[in-house]
Amino acid sequence: MIRIVTVVVQQASFPIRVSKGLRRRWSRVLPLFGCALLVLAGCTSIPPPAPVPPPRYAAAARLVPPDRVLTLHDGTAIPARIWRAHGPERAVVLALHGFNDSRDAWEYSAPMLAGQGITLVAPDIRGFGGTAMRGGWAGATRLVADAREEVEQVRHTHPGVPLYLMGESMGGAVLMLLMAGPDAPNVAGTILLAPAVWDLGVGADIPLDILATFFPRRLVTGRELPVHVVASDNPAALIRLYYNPLTLRQTRLEALRGLVTLMRRAAHVAPDLRGPVLCLYGDQDQLVPPQAMVRVWQGVPPNVRLDLVTGGHHLLLRDRRGALALNDIAGWIIQPERFLPSGGDVASAVWLAQYGGASGPGHNNPAWFLPARLDGVAPP
Repeated sequence: MIRIVTVVVQQASFPIRVSKGLRRRWSRVLPLFGCALLVLAGCTSIPPPAPVPPPRYAAAARLVPPDRVLTLHDGTAIPARIWRAHGPERAVVLALHGFNDSRDAWEYSAPMLAGQGITLVAPDIRGFGGTAMRGGWAGATRLVADAREEVEQVRHTHPGVPLYLMGESMGGAVLMLLMAGPDAPNVAGTILLAPAVWDLGVGADIPLDILATFFPRRLVTGRELPVHVVASDNPAALIRLYYNPLTLRQTRLEALRGLVTLMRRAAHVAPDLRGPVLCLYGDQDQLVPPQAMVRVWQGVPPNVRLDLVTGGHHLLLRDRRGALALNDIAGWIIQPERFLPSGGDVASAVWLAQYGGASGPGHNNPAWFLPARLDGVAPP
């Protein structure tokens, strides 16, 4: 069906008076309407039951209760997990997870950081995990305000301890908006893990905007389109992500639209990031493409330190080689003046020169189907 729709659109004629620029723009947008209709045809408003894992994966479906519940000013309860530092506390990290993920996103990485004397506080983001409005979209402004409140609460419970922020994918985009504002909180540093930064371009989000306006609660799973994504090379991590009862396996169109808007805003505010920042990206990332990251890295201020993780996928800390990124994070926190243990400083400079050239991939138009990609990070 996708092939039929594409052929029909390619054969559509344009009025003679339409400018070449507008014609090129609509030639990209019109196929999206056809594909969007195909996606809608496979949508439902009723989420299917949670999958039951086979006996050998039963542990992957465990529900870990929160260690603490943060109460925000509007009364919203935010469940959070806490991994406390072993021995003297060198730093505390407020960590925000990615799209459709939960507070459990840090299960693989937090124990190692705790061994380095770093406490990690991981709340569910409003609309995800175990929050009351699970599955909805609160809006970027609300998510940033929530993060600001959580910063103050963590600061209050860890007085005198250097406070760092860390965000993965969507969580990284939220922190970018927070730390690019004129009233950005005063923190010791911000760590961005493959932040969701992608401006899809003029008109690319029109079909999604229309569908989300008329069918905001329709659900998509990421399997409506022929896209295969590897979010990590660690099967155990992906199995846990999929069977975790806190993971969202279907996405409302309104949430998808909100994510696309958040990505665009995050990409645009990159030049305004304040305070020390460490931005990590894997050269095998299939969710945030190099074209998008190149544009962001080329525009960041000098206070942003770039770290390319060789062989790293989107879920950097859950990869088989996740220790590379973890050691860089710990090293940057404890001894920020030194080179990163993985050599990511040099690797990022070489990669940026390769992808940022006039004829490099960074200047190609990005593929249009990122929303479905982000929705399908877990295996079936």
